[in-house]
Amino acid sequence: MAAVRALLVPVKAFRDAKLRLAAVLPAEERRRLSRELAAGVIRAAGPLPASVVCDDHEVAAFAESLGAGVIWTPGLGLSGAVGAGVARLCSDGADVVVVAHADLPRARTFEHLAPARRHERAQAVVSIVPDRVFQGTNVIAVPAAAGFRFSYGRGSFHRHLEEARRLSLAIEVVEDADLSADVDLPADLALLRR
Repeated sequence: MAAVRALLVPVKAFRDAKLRLAAVLPAEERRRLSRELAAGVIRAAGPLPASVVCDDHEVAAFAESLGAGVIWTPGLGLSGAVGAGVARLCSDGADVVVVAHADLPRARTFEHLAPARRHERAQAVVSIVPDRVFQGTNVIAVPAAAGFRFSYGRGSFHRHLEEARRLSLAIEVVEDADLSADVDLPADLALLRR
Protein backbone atom coordinates (compact mmCIF):
# COMPACT_ATOMS: atom_id res chain seq x y z
CA MET A 1 0.00 0.00 0.00
CA ALA A 2 1.33 3.46 -0.86
CA ALA A 3 2.38 5.69 2.05
CA VAL A 4 0.54 8.98 2.49
CA ARG A 5 3.09 11.72 2.01
CA ALA A 6 2.89 15.48 2.41
CA LEU A 7 5.04 18.59 2.03
CA LEU A 8 5.21 21.20 4.79
CA VAL A 9 6.72 24.64 4.13
CA PRO A 10 7.29 27.12 6.97
CA VAL A 11 6.91 30.66 5.63
CA LYS A 12 7.82 33.76 7.62
CA ALA A 13 5.89 37.01 7.14
CA PHE A 14 7.23 38.46 3.90
CA ARG A 15 7.87 41.87 5.50
CA ASP A 16 10.24 40.18 8.01
CA ALA A 17 11.97 37.76 5.65
CA LYS A 18 15.53 37.90 4.38
CA LEU A 19 16.74 40.65 6.70
CA ARG A 20 20.33 39.47 6.17
CA LEU A 21 19.98 40.76 2.61
CA ALA A 22 19.09 44.29 3.77
CA ALA A 23 22.54 45.63 2.86
CA VAL A 24 22.00 44.78 -0.81
CA LEU A 25 18.21 44.67 -1.31
CA PRO A 26 15.61 47.23 -0.23
CA ALA A 27 12.60 46.03 1.75
CA GLU A 28 10.19 45.72 -1.18
CA GLU A 29 12.68 43.65 -3.21
CA ARG A 30 13.27 41.34 -0.23
CA ARG A 31 9.51 40.94 0.12
CA ARG A 32 9.11 40.12 -3.60
CA LEU A 33 12.07 37.70 -3.50
CA SER A 34 10.65 35.90 -0.46
CA ARG A 35 7.30 35.46 -2.22
CA GLU A 36 8.93 34.16 -5.42
CA LEU A 37 11.15 31.69 -3.58
CA ALA A 38 8.27 30.38 -1.46
CA ALA A 39 6.08 30.00 -4.55
CA GLY A 40 8.79 27.95 -6.27
CA VAL A 41 9.10 25.60 -3.28
CA ILE A 42 5.32 25.11 -3.03
CA ARG A 43 5.07 24.43 -6.77
CA ALA A 44 7.87 21.86 -6.48
CA ALA A 45 5.58 19.75 -4.29
CA GLY A 46 4.31 18.08 -7.46
CA PRO A 47 1.88 15.32 -6.46
CA LEU A 48 2.59 15.76 -2.74
CA PRO A 49 -0.13 17.81 -1.02
CA ALA A 50 1.50 21.01 0.26
CA SER A 51 0.74 22.91 3.44
CA VAL A 52 2.25 26.10 4.80
CA VAL A 53 2.79 26.81 8.49
CA CYS A 54 2.57 30.52 9.22
CA ASP A 55 1.31 33.22 11.55
CA ASP A 56 0.73 35.96 8.99
CA HIS A 57 -2.51 36.68 7.10
CA GLU A 58 -0.71 37.78 3.91
CA VAL A 59 1.27 34.53 3.85
CA ALA A 60 -1.89 32.51 4.49
CA ALA A 61 -3.70 34.15 1.57
CA PHE A 62 -0.62 33.66 -0.64
CA ALA A 63 -0.45 29.94 0.24
CA GLU A 64 -4.14 29.43 -0.45
CA SER A 65 -3.78 31.20 -3.81
CA LEU A 66 -1.26 28.50 -4.77
CA GLY A 67 -3.52 25.69 -3.63
CA ALA A 68 -1.59 24.93 -0.45
CA GLY A 69 -3.24 24.24 2.86
CA VAL A 70 -2.61 26.62 5.75
CA ILE A 71 -1.73 25.57 9.29
CA TRP A 72 -1.95 28.59 11.56
CA THR A 73 0.84 28.59 14.18
CA PRO A 74 1.06 31.96 15.93
CA GLY A 75 3.78 32.52 18.51
CA LEU A 76 5.46 29.13 18.15
CA GLY A 77 8.69 30.11 16.40
CA LEU A 78 10.11 28.07 13.53
CA SER A 79 10.79 24.81 15.37
CA GLY A 80 7.49 24.86 17.25
CA ALA A 81 5.52 25.74 14.12
CA VAL A 82 7.07 22.88 12.15
CA GLY A 83 6.42 20.43 15.00
CA ALA A 84 2.79 21.55 15.19
CA GLY A 85 2.45 21.31 11.41
CA VAL A 86 3.82 17.76 11.30
CA ALA A 87 1.49 16.74 14.15
CA ARG A 88 -1.47 18.22 12.29
CA LEU A 89 -0.59 16.46 9.04
CA CYS A 90 -0.14 13.21 10.98
CA SER A 91 -3.61 13.60 12.49
CA ASP A 92 -4.89 14.22 8.95
CA GLY A 93 -3.43 10.87 7.83
CA ALA A 94 0.09 11.61 6.56
CA ASP A 95 2.65 8.86 7.13
CA VAL A 96 5.70 10.84 6.00
CA VAL A 97 6.11 14.62 6.05
CA VAL A 98 8.77 16.42 4.03
CA VAL A 99 9.64 19.78 5.59
CA ALA A 100 11.28 22.20 3.14
CA HIS A 101 12.41 25.74 3.79
CA ALA A 102 10.86 28.43 1.61
CA ASP A 103 14.13 29.82 0.23
CA LEU A 104 15.33 27.07 -2.10
CA PRO A 105 15.67 28.60 -5.58
CA ARG A 106 16.52 25.31 -7.28
CA ALA A 107 13.77 23.16 -5.75
CA ARG A 108 12.19 20.98 -8.43
CA THR A 109 10.92 17.90 -6.56
CA PHE A 110 10.84 16.37 -3.11
CA GLU A 111 9.48 12.96 -4.05
CA HIS A 112 12.83 11.20 -3.71
CA LEU A 113 12.94 12.12 -0.01
CA ALA A 114 9.70 10.44 1.05
CA PRO A 115 9.50 6.66 0.76
CA ALA A 116 6.68 5.82 -1.62
CA ARG A 117 5.73 2.43 -0.20
CA ARG A 118 4.25 1.76 3.22
CA HIS A 119 6.61 -0.71 4.84
CA GLU A 120 8.89 -0.86 7.83
CA ARG A 121 11.61 1.24 6.18
CA ALA A 122 9.18 4.04 5.24
CA GLN A 123 8.14 4.31 8.86
CA ALA A 124 11.67 4.35 10.30
CA VAL A 125 13.83 6.63 8.13
CA VAL A 126 14.71 10.30 8.47
CA SER A 127 16.06 11.80 5.24
CA ILE A 128 17.98 15.05 5.67
CA VAL A 129 19.28 17.48 3.04
CA PRO A 130 21.79 19.76 4.76
CA ASP A 131 22.75 23.18 3.49
CA ARG A 132 25.96 23.60 1.50
CA VAL A 133 28.14 23.85 4.63
CA PHE A 134 26.47 20.99 6.53
CA GLN A 135 25.23 23.25 9.31
CA GLY A 136 21.57 23.92 8.55
CA THR A 137 18.69 21.64 7.57
CA ASN A 138 17.21 22.72 4.24
CA VAL A 139 14.89 19.75 3.84
CA ILE A 140 13.99 16.89 6.17
CA ALA A 141 11.57 13.99 5.67
CA VAL A 142 10.32 12.40 8.88
CA PRO A 143 7.88 9.66 9.82
CA ALA A 144 4.91 11.78 10.86
CA ALA A 145 4.07 9.77 13.97
CA ALA A 146 7.64 9.52 15.29
CA GLY A 147 7.39 12.50 17.65
CA PHE A 148 10.43 14.11 16.03
CA ARG A 149 11.55 17.26 17.88
CA PHE A 150 12.68 19.94 15.46
CA SER A 151 15.50 22.31 16.41
CA TYR A 152 16.20 24.88 13.72
CA GLY A 153 18.92 27.52 13.72
CA ARG A 154 22.67 27.28 13.21
CA GLY A 155 23.82 23.69 13.71
CA SER A 156 20.35 22.23 13.14
CA PHE A 157 21.70 19.54 10.82
CA HIS A 158 23.70 17.97 13.66
CA ARG A 159 20.88 18.37 16.19
CA HIS A 160 18.47 16.70 13.80
CA LEU A 161 20.89 13.79 13.33
CA GLU A 162 21.00 13.41 17.12
CA GLU A 163 17.21 13.53 17.34
CA ALA A 164 16.91 10.77 14.75
CA ARG A 165 19.37 8.67 16.78
CA ARG A 166 17.41 9.37 19.98
CA LEU A 167 14.30 8.00 18.29
CA SER A 168 16.24 5.00 16.86
CA LEU A 169 15.37 6.06 13.33
CA ALA A 170 17.58 5.19 10.38
CA ILE A 171 19.30 8.24 8.88
CA GLU A 172 19.72 9.04 5.22
CA VAL A 173 21.85 12.14 4.51
CA VAL A 174 20.99 13.27 0.99
CA GLU A 175 23.56 15.42 -0.76
CA ASP A 176 21.36 17.17 -3.30
CA ALA A 177 22.99 20.12 -5.07
CA ASP A 178 19.63 21.71 -5.84
CA LEU A 179 18.03 21.38 -2.42
CA SER A 180 21.19 22.29 -0.50
CA ALA A 181 21.24 25.71 -2.20
CA ASP A 182 19.40 28.34 -0.17
CA VAL A 183 19.30 32.13 -0.20
CA ASP A 184 20.40 33.58 3.14
CA LEU A 185 23.32 35.91 2.45
CA PRO A 186 24.13 38.44 -0.28
CA ALA A 187 26.56 36.01 -1.94
CA ASP A 188 23.69 33.51 -2.33
CA LEU A 189 21.90 35.86 -4.74
CA ALA A 190 24.22 34.50 -7.43
CA LEU A 191 22.12 31.30 -7.27
CA LEU A 192 19.21 33.23 -8.74
CA ARG A 193 21.17 34.04 -11.88
CA ARG A 194 22.13 30.43 -12.66
